[in-house]
Amino acid sequence: SMKTLSSILTSPALMVLLAVGCTSSYKHVIIVHGILSGPNDLQTLSRFITEEHPSTKVTVIDLFNNMESIKPLWKQVHGVGKVIQRIMKKSPRGVHLLCFSQGGLICRGVLSVLPNHNVHAFIALASPLAGQYGVSQVMKSYYPSSAMDSVYFLCYNKFMQKRISLCNFWNDPHQQVKYLKHNNFLPLLNGRKPHSKMAEWRKNFLRIKKLVLIGGPDDDVIIPWQSSHLTVIVLEFYREDTFGLRTLDARSDIIMCSCSGVKHSEWDSNQQVFKRCIKPWLD
Repeated sequence: SMKTLSSILTSPALMVLLAVGCTSSYKHVIIVHGILSGPNDLQTLSRFITEEHPSTKVTVIDLFNNMESIKPLWKQVHGVGKVIQRIMKKSPRGVHLLCFSQGGLICRGVLSVLPNHNVHAFIALASPLAGQYGVSQVMKSYYPSSAMDSVYFLCYNKFMQKRISLCNFWNDPHQQVKYLKHNNFLPLLNGRKPHSKMAEWRKNFLRIKKLVLIGGPDDDVIIPWQSSHLTVIVLEFYREDTFGLRTLDARSDIIMCSCSGVKHSEWDSNQQVFKRCIKPWLD
């Protein structure tokens, strides 16, 4: 009778049933695009996921696309947050957030302001989480000032903070007084500018189970590239645990994945990056 049992257990029909049972349990993956791009640019990344885990639901957020993506980040956090909230309501087992470039900052904002979110892995793919200080060739054609040292002059005022996303994460190390005074996004998220919601945002952010930071030295847009690993000028907000970085680290829930030889525009379509840095966290 043992033989029959093992033959039943290995029967193709049962294998298929078991496989279906397993695969359908993957969490919904929400992808957020970067600056000057849209959902179409992330089809490859979306395909990598469904090729590996065919039954995974993948939603690429279709908002603030292309030129709309330079709208101020709080506006984008608000809009994207509403869509993510709707998806989370339909996903009681939780979701994963996979956010590319500027999208990582939008996701960080969403994770800070949304109470009761059920995001498991927050995967930031080549995202300037500690800010940007450097103008790549890509940006030079879009922004009026290509001289790095004068961008702060353009960005650090109320008018531009309410108009251009880059200004919300421009972090000039030589102009920290003005950065802290005028930037109404990044220093608030990082808790470098104390405010009444700090504790609440930190608590919300810490609901994530894993923080996966992906970046590399050959990124030609994220300047300095270590911003994607939050290691730039990170010591202050790490030490004081202003938004939960030290707590996540103590929980062993920060994963840093570095890949060399990857240009900024290649992160989302590089299969090695996907296999090594993204796929392991998509349960």
